[in-house]
Amino acid sequence: MSKAPKSAVAAKPEHYDVIRKPIITEKATMASEAGAVVFQVAIDSTKPQIKEAVEAVFGVKVKAVNTTITKGKAKKFRGRAGERSDKKKAYVTLEEGNTIDVSTGL
Repeated sequence: MSKAPKSAVAAKPEHYDVIRKPIITEKATMASEAGAVVFQVAIDSTKPQIKEAVEAVFGVKVKAVNTTITKGKAKKFRGRAGERSDKKKAYVTLEEGNTIDVSTGL
């Protein structure tokens, strides 16, 4: 019984699995004036995966990727204790001359 090498088992995630949705908030709009776009991404995605996905999906050159993880809050849902899920945001800084218009969609 032969086993496949580990590199063959771990397949690359698809680009649309890495990028969940754009985040359009007041803070994200302020970042867009500095040439950055904010996306909610998969919690287990890495900065190189995010960079590759943004470049492939939107056809732009990425300068840098900064990420933050927001821990889920403990809240009450209909009187019962529950917890919101953790979220990961990616602040993607684009090269000079590249833009992404997140309000139009894909």
